[in-house]
Amino acid sequence: MTASQRPQSRADWQALADTLIPRLETRAFIDDAFVEAVSGETLATLNPATGETLAHIASCDAADAERAVAAARAAHARGDWARLAPAKRKRVLLRLAELMEAHKDELALLDTLDMGKPVSSSLGDMVGAIGSIRHQAESIDKVYGEVAPTGDDSLGLVLREPLGVVASIVPWNFPLMMTAWKIAPALAAGNCVILKPSEKSPLSALRLAQLAKEAGLPRGVFQVLPGYGHTVGKALALSMQVDCLAFTGSTQVGKQLMQYAGQSNLKRVYLECGGKSPNLVFADCKDLDRVAQHAAAAIFHNQGEVCIAGSRLLVENAIREAFVDKVVEAAQAMQPGDPLDPASFMGAMVDETQYRRVLDYIAKGTEEGATLRTGGQALDGAGYFIPPTVFDGVTPAMTIGREEIFGPVLSVFGFDSEEEAVAMANDSDYGLAAGLWSQDIDRIMRVSRKLHSGQVFVNNWAGGDQTVPFGGVKQSGNGRDKSHHSLAEYTELKTVWMSLEG
Repeated sequence: MTASQRPQSRADWQALADTLIPRLETRAFIDDAFVEAVSGETLATLNPATGETLAHIASCDAADAERAVAAARAAHARGDWARLAPAKRKRVLLRLAELMEAHKDELALLDTLDMGKPVSSSLGDMVGAIGSIRHQAESIDKVYGEVAPTGDDSLGLVLREPLGVVASIVPWNFPLMMTAWKIAPALAAGNCVILKPSEKSPLSALRLAQLAKEAGLPRGVFQVLPGYGHTVGKALALSMQVDCLAFTGSTQVGKQLMQYAGQSNLKRVYLECGGKSPNLVFADCKDLDRVAQHAAAAIFHNQGEVCIAGSRLLVENAIREAFVDKVVEAAQAMQPGDPLDPASFMGAMVDETQYRRVLDYIAKGTEEGATLRTGGQALDGAGYFIPPTVFDGVTPAMTIGREEIFGPVLSVFGFDSEEEAVAMANDSDYGLAAGLWSQDIDRIMRVSRKLHSGQVFVNNWAGGDQTVPFGGVKQSGNGRDKSHHSLAEYTELKTVWMSLEG
């Protein structure tokens, strides 16, 4: 598709949707074939912008998981992927990235239709998804083993081998990008991957399966099992034949998955869980208008359905009143709109459950005494739309200041000193991300080191690319996506010690 042929307007995207929806793939992808669930059960996936049903998708359960695991184990034993030369695996994955690039408008539209995010945001996700596949593909033939320092009578080798079968369970907020972050390093390292997309957003994963087959991934190496977490997700986590479980989602579910791993075969479990990320703004930062725009985008991008959303805004009291006014002004310009309109900054909440959950938190914020500065009311009409909502005067004791809301709700705190700001920022069960805005390099270095977080963004929010790891500490999890560090997580270290004494 040439640039001139690509969708440009809401009408263009709607026309593409009209042609795409009737031919959606709705079956699971198991052992190189699209099949119905063993039970014949299906689940409905809805368009949250309209409430209309998009399709009925195969709802997999334990029987389907068993079939997929058996196929993956057989593929791993055959070795036509695990023992394939890294440079050859690279070529297949780069071909997959090329196919994703060729179909990125379609893939972006599937995520927009499925979970309500603006199509412009989904297109941005495709850049990250494709970039992840390419980065890990290019990395795999550049990762070396080691030769241990030994005497002349011995040779010690440290080898990296694929783990075997990896189950990846991904969330609905960034469906294809999170999928790519998980499967790219696992596949590059030579593993077989079973993907369980969220039941709320399975469409792009099933389309990806079609592209993976076209790219040349061998039989059983990549499979997709749509379904619920308590059925097929649980079965994968309890399987004695799954070697690794990679998960992005809530902390509550992450804890349950770790228990399942302990109840089964002590499989590796890599978790990227919840967040309640602090965004610290000091009085010495420059250009308050720019910082306010970034602070608003840090929470309202993707409707606030972001694990690293800057949901706690900590502002030095010397500038607090003026700065919060600017944040409110920025928020009011970020109203939700039709997800198919490229001009929309925000879209719809993913479903009615999440919509009601966010509204309940907004009500709780008012009840507990926070000052509502803007938003707070659902929009009239079809779909699950909530405008940017800002609460000032929030304290650490308030529910909205402690719990992850996963919606467009910003809690503003004030502080008077650097020590108070750090203590408040670290006073959380979570540690996924933190932001710091200052022009004082000494303060930047001090505070960056003191923040208990897997990522610290200085004078930006959510910066980074495929070269740096993504993940958290504390109850935000223990795994790392992106970079060479994620690639290492999907390999096993093997020591080979040779005697050279004759």
